[in-house]
Amino acid sequence: MPSQKSLVLPVKQGDWEVQVTDVPTPASQEVLVKIIATALNPLDWKIQTYGIFVQSYPFISGSDAAGIVEEVGSAVKSLAKGDKIAFQGNFDNAHATFQQYCLASADVAIKIPENISFDQAASIPLTFATVATGLWGHHPEAKSAKWPAPWEQDGTTRFAGKPAFILGGSSSVGQYAIQLAKLSGHSPIITTASMRNEALLKSLGATHVIDRSLPPADVLQEVRDIADGKPVEYVYDTISEKDTQVLAYEALAPGGTLLLVQTVSIPEDKKVKTDGKRVIQVFGSMYSPSNRKLAGELCSHLEGWLRTGVVVPNRVEVLPKGLAGIPEGLERLKQGKVSGMKLVVRPHETL
Repeated sequence: MPSQKSLVLPVKQGDWEVQVTDVPTPASQEVLVKIIATALNPLDWKIQTYGIFVQSYPFISGSDAAGIVEEVGSAVKSLAKGDKIAFQGNFDNAHATFQQYCLASADVAIKIPENISFDQAASIPLTFATVATGLWGHHPEAKSAKWPAPWEQDGTTRFAGKPAFILGGSSSVGQYAIQLAKLSGHSPIITTASMRNEALLKSLGATHVIDRSLPPADVLQEVRDIADGKPVEYVYDTISEKDTQVLAYEALAPGGTLLLVQTVSIPEDKKVKTDGKRVIQVFGSMYSPSNRKLAGELCSHLEGWLRTGVVVPNRVEVLPKGLAGIPEGLERLKQGKVSGMKLVVRPHETL
């Protein structure tokens, strides 16, 4: 069996190590991918620091990648050797993306158009799915608002003229939340961020950017002023710390929907049981049975959206040293030293 280099967490809460591992073999519905670029996510440092989610070690992390199909499973008809794809990694070593080769499921692969680089494409799968599955999943068990997708009836008209409020607009999730709010017809689209990212976020579709450093009461008043009497029935909190959750909940109109990326921590004394507000903690895995059908539809639409600029990837910073550069990048994420940018490495640059 051929070998490769992988970034491995040998033990729970240990230190990352570049090791030699076996290249996996695709099952009938899978493809083997040569990973050209893989992106870093906050989940990766949390796995190492807190020892969460992982059941067995040694463990390989990584949830976002783009690369070239090297081998095709016997039942795969939608992809061929040489195709360029982006895809989401999964929580097992054969499907993780912090390595030079891994497996991907053919039904949830995104074909990369010519105008998108591998580095850009690697920024898309997990954070895009985190927004989209929280909005458009219709499976009974989906952690979703269950709203119509843009390709479904009323998907681009139902929310026309209705405000959207997105906390943390310059994060990777926030940037896609802004774009999908625009795609669904929301207006105005209000977000919080560092003002140095104002031009970027407005280019993605935000109509108003509020300085994230303002006191919560001031942010809330600005949201209400911008909404100009319209109820804010959709709020997406991409930060989901306790303080931002409280602000998000207070900004939400009765009967509205709040999406969170972390565990709900809104104090009970802040809630009003009769206000009809929905609070949903999203789960952005394309591999979840409750998300799988939607994930396939998303992937089939994304190639066209990327080609035509309907969806724009994150800006990226390519880290040096390949896989060996990941630990330093994860520390930057942990320290909150990354803004408006996705950190990416190229595994085949590993020495």
